Amino acid sequence: MEGDAGRDATRRSGVVTRAIQEHVREAHASHTPLRIAGRSSWLRAGRPVAATETLSMANHGGVVDYVPGDLTITVRGGTTLAELGRVTREQGQWFPIDPYGTDEGTIGATVATGSSGPLAHGFGTIRDLVLGVEIVTGEAKIVRGGGRVVKNVAGFDLVRLMTGAWGTLGVITELSLRLYSLPARPVTMVMDAPTDTRRLAERLAALRAAPIVPFALELVSDGLARRIGLPSRPMILVELGGNAAAVAAQRDALGKLGEVTEVSTDTWNAMRAAEGSNGTIFRISGLVAALAERWERARQIIATAEDGMMSASIGRGTVRCILPRDVTTATIERLEARDMSETVIFESLPANLWATLSSSAIADRVSQRIRKAFDPLGVLNPGILGPAS
Repeated sequence: MEGDAGRDATRRSGVVTRAIQEHVREAHASHTPLRIAGRSSWLRAGRPVAATETLSMANHGGVVDYVPGDLTITVRGGTTLAELGRVTREQGQWFPIDPYGTDEGTIGATVATGSSGPLAHGFGTIRDLVLGVEIVTGEAKIVRGGGRVVKNVAGFDLVRLMTGAWGTLGVITELSLRLYSLPARPVTMVMDAPTDTRRLAERLAALRAAPIVPFALELVSDGLARRIGLPSRPMILVELGGNAAAVAAQRDALGKLGEVTEVSTDTWNAMRAAEGSNGTIFRISGLVAALAERWERARQIIATAEDGMMSASIGRGTVRCILPRDVTTATIERLEARDMSETVIFESLPANLWATLSSSAIADRVSQRIRKAFDPLGVLNPGILGPAS
């Protein structure tokens, strides 16, 4: 986006940012707590927010600057992933992020919640793909960090702070993002996954060592496989991309590990949407080499819940569990008895269980000092990360 069009987009973006700034300034002056929301799809997570007003970013979307030759784009925080995909596809490019849910969510909320999906295996998490950020702090100051080109790394810490802060440090108004060229021929392959833990560990190790460079590499449970239209048994999904020769070579390498079948690439979108609008969702992470054992422990945890589903990032070692909305006492007890070397992060819970199952993410002194520096009165999404002490 160059010339007069680019300057007009920048001016419009400035007007949008100032409107948000004025809203936050009034809230700060009146000590009015604000819920920061994009398309509000994350409200289903049940995270408690002690706010009396909502500052919606849903109408603050659009492209601010796009130079395809630089493989970067700058957009407003309310831009949907669908719009971002449409604009970049027209230039033969894409933003390789696929958080669970749909593409109707906004890029600002994706960054604020630190959301990623299976493509994190090949391209990194959302934190790895954000080059620069503009925010309005809780004191209504406009702060910018990072840059609009890949080589500019100034302010990188601010970018990392905003990712996963759930809007508690500032309202994300603009983001500069790293893009990639669209793959010439994306292909999705599936193979059966062993049910025996030892054999599963061997298969996962063989996949990680194989001469393949997958975009995504996921293990799915029988329940999830059934939900997304695959045979009702544990399976391994592999997303490949590149030219025909590269895809063929990787497909042959997979075939040496077991029988593989090609399925629709829409399988990934079906997996992203499998949880629907309700559910108790948590992730268990630890050493990648111990994923098979972690998978078995997670299977035992969700065994008491009807219609439980699981997926796991084979390259990142994280198991994601999806349960019905109401968590049984037996499930909670099994979860609390897990291997303490592993980390559990909840994505979605009934509102009354957040205080019981998810400890505060900002109870430590460092987090409190950072919060005070950006939002001294705590007007932005108060309580969403738990109590301060």
